[in-house]
Amino acid sequence: MQTQEQIETLKNSVQDLLNEAKKQGATAAEAGLSVDDGLSVSARLGEVETVEYHCDQGLGVTVYFGQRKGSASSNDLSPESLRETVSAACSIARHTSEDPYAGLPEAGLLAKEFPDLELNHPWGLSAEQAIEYAMQCENAAREFDPAISNSDGANLNSHQSIRVFGNSLGFLHGYPSTRHSLSCSVLAGQGEKMQRDYWYTLSRNADDLESPVQVGQKAAERTVKRLGARPLGSRQCPVLFSAEVASSLFGSLVGALSGGNLYRKSTFLLDSLDQQILPEFVRIHEQPLLPAALGSASYDAEGVATRAHDLVTEGIVRSYVLSSYSARKLGLKTTGNAGGVHNLIIEPGDLGYAGLLREMGTGLLVTELMGQGVNMVTGDYSRGASGFWVENGEILFPVEEITIAGNLKEIFKHIVAIANDVDYRSNIRTGSVLIAQMAIAGEA
Repeated sequence: MQTQEQIETLKNSVQDLLNEAKKQGATAAEAGLSVDDGLSVSARLGEVETVEYHCDQGLGVTVYFGQRKGSASSNDLSPESLRETVSAACSIARHTSEDPYAGLPEAGLLAKEFPDLELNHPWGLSAEQAIEYAMQCENAAREFDPAISNSDGANLNSHQSIRVFGNSLGFLHGYPSTRHSLSCSVLAGQGEKMQRDYWYTLSRNADDLESPVQVGQKAAERTVKRLGARPLGSRQCPVLFSAEVASSLFGSLVGALSGGNLYRKSTFLLDSLDQQILPEFVRIHEQPLLPAALGSASYDAEGVATRAHDLVTEGIVRSYVLSSYSARKLGLKTTGNAGGVHNLIIEPGDLGYAGLLREMGTGLLVTELMGQGVNMVTGDYSRGASGFWVENGEILFPVEEITIAGNLKEIFKHIVAIANDVDYRSNIRTGSVLIAQMAIAGEA
């Protein structure tokens, strides 16, 4: 079945769900269907480990009886299952308490234009070709340096999804999208002195992926550089987050500015609208309509039109991250962020990665973070880390078995610079980030 035919079939099923909800007494409803298929291949030590074809599907429906809400889901798209899923949602709604903030978004906010965001780029890769790619990738890593002694393997994934969403306000739309990736992880050293690292490439279009050889060699290079890693003594010093880990800092920022945490009063950035929380040079903005980007979408999880807008300008919070529900709880309007942000861009500065190392002079370069030590209520931050010790802008030796700590309010205020080595493999796009000072806990 062709993609457009699949979309039309799924749209008919969504409309059937909405009609059934109305038939069973719901005053409003919204429903979504998804179909995902793809190929995953893994190879390790020159052998094929797995070849998997995926074909998953699912539906979810939410109904409202006035302001009583019920939701149900299923992975069976048959007409009988559609009716049963709606019945389950209706049964839940009839037995829940009224919530004055529950309901569909305002009709006038729903998306009406659906530009081609170039999200769908099927690869047409055979299992044999996928195996060849994975083998090439791992071989390039294993042959890179004699110190590479073992491998966690290489993995190739190619997936296509179709999503259709509709509600009883007349919104009904669907679109296809693809996502392709190739990754490799290897080990270096002997005995107990082993180090592991990895690299990956990710894109909607396979033509934009790094080559298998590039991915394998970069994974091996990163691993070899970690040999001889040692702890640091405890100290206070500047910290440079490399681009691939810096996005987690801004992920915490998004969480702190999200409506759910705000109305529950469980965020360290409560009442921060129009307040300065970052240095004046920092701008953070959302660009949901970028062609082929990983986070692009013309509407959010409720069908509300997305739009380019600033979360932070001149270091000042200009917008929260809100769905219709959280916006009502806060007495505000939705920002089109039900389901999260879409291509959050942390505006880079003029310096590159090497320039930021020189700017730091002496301090810690963090290339890997471990654990989830972020307290969203207080902003306290403490995570295991590894990376490199830097002096006079030059990397001296690899570092491991340390913890970096601080408070996110202070960390954000003390950002010194943001490099232009932007990592595009995430919904949050940022370069490396230099923090003036953090606490390092290591050897006594």
